[in-house]
Amino acid sequence: MNVAMNVVFIGGGNMADALIGGMLKSGFAPGQLRAIEVDGAARRRLADKYRVECYDESRKALRPGDVVVFAVKPQQMKEAARFSGLKDNAHLVISIAAGITLDTLSRWLGGYARMVRAMPNTPALIGAGVAGLYAQPGVSEAERKQAEAILGAVGGTVWIEDEALMDAVTAVSGSGPAYVFWFIEQLAAAGESLGLAKETSRTLAIETVLGAAKLAAQSADSPSVLRERVTSKGGTTEAALKAFEEQKLAERFLRAVEAARDRGTEMGAQMAKD
Repeated sequence: MNVAMNVVFIGGGNMADALIGGMLKSGFAPGQLRAIEVDGAARRRLADKYRVECYDESRKALRPGDVVVFAVKPQQMKEAARFSGLKDNAHLVISIAAGITLDTLSRWLGGYARMVRAMPNTPALIGAGVAGLYAQPGVSEAERKQAEAILGAVGGTVWIEDEALMDAVTAVSGSGPAYVFWFIEQLAAAGESLGLAKETSRTLAIETVLGAAKLAAQSADSPSVLRERVTSKGGTTEAALKAFEEQKLAERFLRAVEAARDRGTEMGAQMAKD
């Protein structure tokens, strides 16, 4: 989905790289995209890789009507916002920084009301991400579509109507790939413990997770129904799932995700004090 617009990325790291690459594949032209990056090596890498214009400061890059995407780490956002040169609510602003509320970012920008907060995840690096999006009331439907076109270039998008739930999005999908990687590690390690060769166990673990996720995505049935179909009474799967229940893994997992959410809330509160 290509919406007619020009986009400026503030920050040229991995996520900006992924978004630019995805947007070019989805039909955007290099001339529609620009990046602002203080690190010279990162600027040259983006320019050489994608043939997009890259600058070392905002005043050289910003033009009327640009959509501005802040693609910097949360701890860099305050400085990036205050030196961005944005003013007078003249641009649609998209932030992908975890934990930073739009109220805080608006204050750093001198009072902005056309902003979208997005939480993408690292599978965006291969075009398989998913992003939660929240828009301020002042964002128009056309601007929502612009945000969808940018984040949707590297995966799926879902809209969240309460910004307070963005910390839950971060805990589920933003941090979620790490949980999956951890599970793959544990499944592969378990296979080794049972006597499988390291590379064999690793391949079995990765392909099993990949295949199960694809089946869940393509099936009309819920994950719980799919799980039940694999679980024969008195069989091997049932034995494993009973062990999960005995160890209360579901409760422990919920506490882990809640901890991630709570940390996101804490980060936002800390940033809001600045």
